[in-house]
Amino acid sequence: ADRMREEGQLSWPAFERKYLSREDGFKYEWVNGKVEKTRQSMNQYQLFILLNLRQHFDTLRDGGKINGALEQEIDTFFLETIHRRPDVAYFSPEQLARMAYGNNQVPSFVIEIISGTDAVNRVTKKLKNYREAGVKVIWQIFPELEEIHVYLGVQMTICREDDHCSAAPALPAFELSASKVFEKPPLPETTI
Repeated sequence: ADRMREEGQLSWPAFERKYLSREDGFKYEWVNGKVEKTRQSMNQYQLFILLNLRQHFDTLRDGGKINGALEQEIDTFFLETIHRRPDVAYFSPEQLARMAYGNNQVPSFVIEIISGTDAVNRVTKKLKNYREAGVKVIWQIFPELEEIHVYLGVQMTICREDDHCSAAPALPAFELSASKVFEKPPLPETTI
């Protein structure tokens, strides 16, 4: 906490009190004593992507091929002074049990949905933080490009159309094509 007394820095307890419960359309993350403020990451246009990912996860879980939880915007310390809220993160059953007892857990698989307003430096810093914390697999989903960048360490693969994106080795059974991630539901005939 003494390190956080430098000018312009905020301690974790102060950040927690001031920012974690805000519901003002922004997402707040605590990085080395500084507050990073970004627009709420998920909008209605991107929701179908999250639903596709969840449906695939639930199908695999119901079939006994995977377990654990794929959750949205869980407050997580990736390093001692790096608090992030990844758009989506996978936690194993063991991690979920540890979390119930107040033990911070770093997910092995993280998904960030990149919007047109995300700044490249901020997105790159997040990626670096995730790698430094030991996240095994990171997906960056670009809805406007209909591309998924899959990172294993510093190695990156781009998935498009029928290319299969895998969460291995973090979650080997979680694999689907980019076209399935970006598949929109049929448009209803009537509008509201």
